[in-house]
Parts: sequence; C-alpha cells; structure tokens
Amino acid sequence: MTRRCRRRRRRNAPAPPEPGARQIRIKVAAAALNPVDAGVRAGGFGGAGRRLGLGWDVAGTVDAAGADAGWRVGDEVVALSYGPVKSLGTHADYVVVDADAVAGAPGSADPVHAATLPLNALTAAQALDLLALEPGQSLAVTGAAGAVGGYAVQLAAHRGLVVTAVARESDEELVRSLGAAHFAPGGVDGVLDAAILGAAALEWVRDGGVFVGVIPGAHPASVRGVRTDSVEVSADGARLAELVALVDEGVLTTRVADTYGLEEAGKAHARLAEGGLRGRLVLIP
Repeated sequence: MTRRCRRRRRRNAPAPPEPGARQIRIKVAAAALNPVDAGVRAGGFGGAGRRLGLGWDVAGTVDAAGADAGWRVGDEVVALSYGPVKSLGTHADYVVVDADAVAGAPGSADPVHAATLPLNALTAAQALDLLALEPGQSLAVTGAAGAVGGYAVQLAAHRGLVVTAVARESDEELVRSLGAAHFAPGGVDGVLDAAILGAAALEWVRDGGVFVGVIPGAHPASVRGVRTDSVEVSADGARLAELVALVDEGVLTTRVADTYGLEEAGKAHARLAEGGLRGRLVLIP
C-alpha cells in the first residue's frame, strides 16, 4: 500500500461545519470509498441532479464537540456517517456526525485501515443479527472475498456458525483464512447475500431457513417457508465499539486495496468501477 498523494492545502476552502448538541466534528484522516458512493454519484438513491456529499466511513480526530457530546477534542475515533443523500459526507477535510455514531479508533490499526470498518462491518454484523442463527448452524456468505462478505465470514465463524464461502475459485485460500469451513454452497440454514445474487442464492437455503440480503427491500420473496429479509445498516456507536474491539483482538481483519489523495477521488471511482478489488479504496485528505 502506498500513498498516492499527500494533502495539499486547498485555497478558499469553506469554513469547517459546526457541530450541534450531541454532535462532534471530526478532522478526517481517512475515509473509505464504497459501492454506495458510486451509486449516489451515478444519480441513485434519489440524488439525481443534486449536489451531494459522498462518503460513509471516517477515521480521524475529534476537532470540536457540541454540548453533551461525550467526546473530547483530540480523541481518535471512527464513525459511520449514515445516509446516501446528504450535503456533506466523509470525503472531506472535516465532517460532523452524531456522537452516538462514534467509537474510539482501534489501537492496532492505522486510520487508513480503521476507515474500512464502520459501514462494512456494521452491515455484516446487523445482517447476522437478522439471520438469528444459533452456534452450530450453517451459513453461506456470497461475495465472501469482498468487504461486507469478508467481515461476515469472520463474524459468523466467531459466533460459532459453520460458514460456507461463495466466491471465485481464486479466492478460496483467502476466504478459508477468514474462517470459512466450506467452499461449495447447498443445504444451508441461512444465506447472507453480500454479492446480491438474489433468488439464485435463495435456492441454497433449506426449507424453513432464512435469507438476508444487503440491499434494503430488494430481497426475493419467501419460498418453501424460508424467511427472507434485507439489512438496512444503521449508525450504532456502541456496536461499532464492539467491532473495534474485535479488530484489536485479531478476530476481524481490515483490508485496504489502495489509497488516493482526496483530490484524486475521480481516479479512485474509476478504479472502483473496474472491480476485482480485495479490500477497500481509501481517500486521504
């Protein structure tokens, strides 16, 4: 991993946003680029024709705190800035977030790696909550070599589930290293569909099992008594703190594909569109 560009001070930059009560302002050290950002940029999520801020993940330092925020200036943190349609996202020098969306940064990871955690790990954890499988039950994770899928494999194995990874043949060694016990799906108690395969993945679930997708409202209809649902990630600082602890314990592995200066965001989006990434692209102001 190399930094493509050091930060250049931008002339005539707007004043940093001010935090309100129970909010903090974060001086951004790193912010991950996710597929949802590409979707917003392309006009999805109701953002067509509007000037929108991109970026959901952030790692950085508390720069200012509103009343009753519970955080101090200088605290190193990570946070999820929830929502695809917003005027200012985390792809910026500063971002304001609600205090209850924030967790202390992992001590074992630098900001670049820490920035890959909030959106993808929270999505994986909250999807597993919806699945509600018990230890010893079987789970297939599609897109297991991706960001959400990779965290899901690790979290599921940590919960005592028997994980089948669905990924490219070339990724078998990787997903097994994340905790997958099997590589060919079929007859499982549940599916976490991080690759958005839909009905095709539903066929692998046994009668009466459960299927959870990662696109809100886009899961297939129930068949054979299979409960189907989809996760809509929510900002949750307490839960994020649990995931940070799992990073520090070595349960979760953060993966960075490459880094770009913030002014090179266009190049980063172009690389994201090429696909084939194993880890997240991260922007550095």
